[in-house]
Amino acid sequence: MVNPEVPLSILDLAVVGRDDTVADALAATVEVARAAEERGYRRVWYAEHHNMSSIASSATSVLLAHVAAHTRHIRLGSGGIMLPNHAPLTIAEQFGTLATLHPGRIELGVGRAPGTDQRTVRALRRSPAAADRFPEDVLELQAYLAGESIVEGVRAIPGAGTDVPITILGSSLYGAQLAAALGLPYGFASHFAPEALQDAVAVYRATYRPSARHPEPYVHAGVNVVVADTHDEALELFERVKRSRVASFLGRGLGRRLTDDEVEHLVHSPQGLQIIGMMRHTAVGTPAEVRSQLGAFARTADADDLIVVHNAPTVETRLRSVHLLADAYEVAPRASGASTSSPKAASVSAGAKSVNHV
Repeated sequence: MVNPEVPLSILDLAVVGRDDTVADALAATVEVARAAEERGYRRVWYAEHHNMSSIASSATSVLLAHVAAHTRHIRLGSGGIMLPNHAPLTIAEQFGTLATLHPGRIELGVGRAPGTDQRTVRALRRSPAAADRFPEDVLELQAYLAGESIVEGVRAIPGAGTDVPITILGSSLYGAQLAAALGLPYGFASHFAPEALQDAVAVYRATYRPSARHPEPYVHAGVNVVVADTHDEALELFERVKRSRVASFLGRGLGRRLTDDEVEHLVHSPQGLQIIGMMRHTAVGTPAEVRSQLGAFARTADADDLIVVHNAPTVETRLRSVHLLADAYEVAPRASGASTSSPKAASVSAGAKSVNHV
């Protein structure tokens, strides 16, 4: 059953814009998180991607530490850590450290994909069989964080007893089935892999096994947002976003940026159209239009939480998007200075008819 009040959260990809440096992108993550905190978003997550010139969040736990030190209370987490790239003990220690420094704020989303191409997989020293151990690695990670290690004589320090909340992330039935079997929340990457969304969520809810910490299933669903003051401006921004997405995927490994002519050709190629199709779940328009579209998506996804990707070509337009979407729900009016002291989480009505502050 759809929760009628679906909180809004953010997935920040730490995008390196065409005219930006990595330092600019990392500085922008703090600006976005502070804006999200001010305006009442529930959480901000960051994703582990490697060898992509347009994404600066590869060292996800380090970025989390930086952002957490520059914000006050908003929840922060990984969306996600690609667990087969790491030893479970290492992740338990990293996120245990974060949780100790920032109690009650840190979340850990884990997936089994490499988050990169095959050449980079080899550079990461990831075994081809690593993904097959994903269920066992999740259990080992859980045990470390609970202070109940299943590896004799080994404890996560820091980490043991922090009970950092874990979410299984995926884009197929596999992740849905695993999350259901373990009694964990499930996050579906519908912002770039839309095909199996409804089937995966249905399987997850139908086969969910309640756990002590999570007696009920809980679904996070990713969705892209391109919002602007006018409909035409939003459409123009969306065209720029699509071109940037195609260039990012198809230009990987070239060692240079694609020219405008090259991007124009690729956008209309079969590969380019396939990449654009990955953005099927994108809300585009004015704040009111996007609010309505997100309400429809919440029903489609049967989601308990929407993880919004603010797609925008510059830091300024991305921050503007964060505020415009909050404006659409009349959430925590923008402060002129410091963050509000008692933020309320933004929620989208599944029917897109009402706003609730929780």
